Amino acid sequence: MHRDRFYTLSASCPDRVGIIARVSGFIAEHGGWILESSFHADDVTGRYFMRIEIKADSLPFLLAEFRDRFRREIGEPLAMDWRISDSAVKKRVVVMVSKQEHCLYDLLARWQSKELDIEIPCVISNHDTFKGFVEWHGIPFIQVPVNPDNKAAAYAEIQRIFDDVRGDTMVLARYMQILSPELCNALSGRIINIHHSFLPSFVGAKPYHQAFQRGVKLIGATCHYVTSELDAGPIIEQDVIRIDHSDAPEDMVRYGKDIEKTVLARGLRYHLEDRVLVHGNKTVVFR
Repeated sequence: MHRDRFYTLSASCPDRVGIIARVSGFIAEHGGWILESSFHADDVTGRYFMRIEIKADSLPFLLAEFRDRFRREIGEPLAMDWRISDSAVKKRVVVMVSKQEHCLYDLLARWQSKELDIEIPCVISNHDTFKGFVEWHGIPFIQVPVNPDNKAAAYAEIQRIFDDVRGDTMVLARYMQILSPELCNALSGRIINIHHSFLPSFVGAKPYHQAFQRGVKLIGATCHYVTSELDAGPIIEQDVIRIDHSDAPEDMVRYGKDIEKTVLARGLRYHLEDRVLVHGNKTVVFR
C-alpha cells in the first residue's frame, strides 16, 4: 500500500480497441501519476476490466471534479461501469456474528493492529454472546434477535442500522442466519460472507459433516458476495486444506477455522481495495 494519498479507479466496459489509451490519456492529460494498473480482457463475455491507482496530489482538481470529467469524457462514451474511491476515506465495515468467535476475533485483531485500516461502526448479532468482548474494543454492540416470527422486521432493523451508521460493507463473520431477499438486494455487492466449504460443494448447514459423509480429501472455505440464492453469490476468494480418512468431522471443523479466517480477511481486503469487479455471477480479482 502506498503511503501517499491515491485514488482507485475500477471499471469494466465492452471490449474494443483503444480503451487503455483513452483512460491513460485522460489521466496523463491532467498530469495524473499512475501508481499501479491492472487489466483483463474476457474473450467469452467480450468485456474489458481495469483497475488503476492514481497519485492524488498529481491531479490539478479534487475528486468530485475528477468524477465529473471522467464520467463525461470517458465513462459515458465507452458505456463503462466504473467507480473511483479515495484512499484517505476509510471504509466503514459493519460486522455480523452469531455464536462462532474465530472470524470475529481475527477481524478485530486485524482492525486493532491497523492491518485492516477500516472503521467498524458497530457489530450486530442475533445473540449477546460477544457483547462484552466487542465493547471492550470500544465498538458498539447491537443485538437484533432473529426468530421465525420476526425475520422481516429483524432484517429491516439491520438495514436501518447499517444505513444509520453509514456502512459501506457488511461482513458476515459466521453469522448463521439466512438474510432476507430484500436486504440482499438493497445491499447487492456490499455483503460479504465466509462459507465453510469449497463452494459450490456442500452449501447450507454443516458442510464439514457433509464432506465427511462424502469422503472428500480436500476441504476449504469460500469468501463470496451474498445474494438471495443461498451460498451462490459471486466468489471472491477460496482456499483448501488436505485431509484423509482418519479425520473426524470435529477435526475438519478445527482445521477449517484457520482457513475461514484467512480467506475472509483476504477477500475482505480485496473488496475494500476495489480489487474485485463483478460481472454476472463471476468476479475478476486484481491481486
